[in-house]
Amino acid sequence: NQKRWVMRKIKTAVIGTGHLGKLHTKLLREVENCEFVGIYDKDIAKAKEVGNEFNVNVIENLEDVFSKAEAVSIVATTSAHYELCKAALEKGVHVFVEKPITAQIWEGEEIVKLANEKNLKLQVGHIERFNPALLSLEQYNLNPMFVQSDRLAQFNPRGTDVAVVLDLMIHDIDIILSLVKSEVKDVRASGIAVVSGNIDIANTRIEFENGAVANVTASRISQKRMRKMRMFQREGYISVDFQSGSAEIYRLADPGVDLSEGFISFGEMGIGDKKKMVIYEQPQIKEVNALKYELQLFVNAVLNDEKPVVTGEDGLKALRVADIIIKKIEESTISLIEDNKNA
Repeated sequence: NQKRWVMRKIKTAVIGTGHLGKLHTKLLREVENCEFVGIYDKDIAKAKEVGNEFNVNVIENLEDVFSKAEAVSIVATTSAHYELCKAALEKGVHVFVEKPITAQIWEGEEIVKLANEKNLKLQVGHIERFNPALLSLEQYNLNPMFVQSDRLAQFNPRGTDVAVVLDLMIHDIDIILSLVKSEVKDVRASGIAVVSGNIDIANTRIEFENGAVANVTASRISQKRMRKMRMFQREGYISVDFQSGSAEIYRLADPGVDLSEGFISFGEMGIGDKKKMVIYEQPQIKEVNALKYELQLFVNAVLNDEKPVVTGEDGLKALRVADIIIKKIEESTISLIEDNKNA
């Protein structure tokens, strides 16, 4: 009689019951090898409302969360990330925290250090890493030397407690930093607050040591939504539409490539032995819920003692660049005000 081997489950809770917290609550209960133990919010009435909606346990004391759960998903406001992450890690609890990792760089540094010292998993919720469009490119050798990214959204009061750089642009910053195989050399930026008390539209040019350049725009005051990234590299152009979840590739290939593979030829270019074919392909899209997938990978990392796909160091790296961008915009705004005063 062989004993049946059963994969153990990770006891997990959600901290924060806002719009995104509700999504985490809904999807974590569907994640394999996850035992959902409850939700917590400092607003007990709100937590009970969500608890009734999803028929889940409400934990009224934060200390009880850490005694019941092995891992937590922190979906509170950015300003609360540091204290909540620190409290969880000090209690020996693994942490998934929504982006940005923290509001301040020193907070993120302390959290990353604490997670490493405690040998705990710390994953940052940069969800666009798990967008089906980007996942479809996993088999390709991406080494972009020029990136053009546009992330435009219609105005929504939710998220305006931070600059659009931390609210929207940080998605693209994280992706670009993960793809460009080089350190950041220089950052230039401009932006302005239009309808909120923080920067609502921003543009930045990020230059890397290897010569790669990224031009990134983010706005939360657009009439229409757009989430596109275009990447140019040696013998290739890749277009990613995060909104539709699709990607397109135009690249050069040697003459005689097998077009039955699903490629479309746009003819040849070059002369003699240097002649190349221009082919087009649309990678097969993975049918995946990005949020559920990243939560599944977090649980897997805890269960199998693996490195998270988006580490605390990754989140901190993106935050550092975002902080530089915000400071550059603030400096240019102050300079403009002073110039106007002196005019």
